[in-house]
Amino acid sequence: MKKEKACKKCKIITEKEKCPLCEGTEFTESWKGRMIIFDTEKSEIAQKLKIKQPGDYAIKT
Repeated sequence: MKKEKACKKCKIITEKEKCPLCEGTEFTESWKGRMIIFDTEKSEIAQKLKIKQPGDYAIKT
């Protein structure tokens, strides 16, 4: 099993070598907290953080 890492730019958590959202390649394995966004339209947190895509996000990278 691959270790999960968080994109330094958009904070999405992934196991891939390239970020699925911003296509960045800079990741960190030392992230803290997880928020799972299901519906970006109804989520106040997603709107405040300007998250446009559902997924798992790190709270702190």
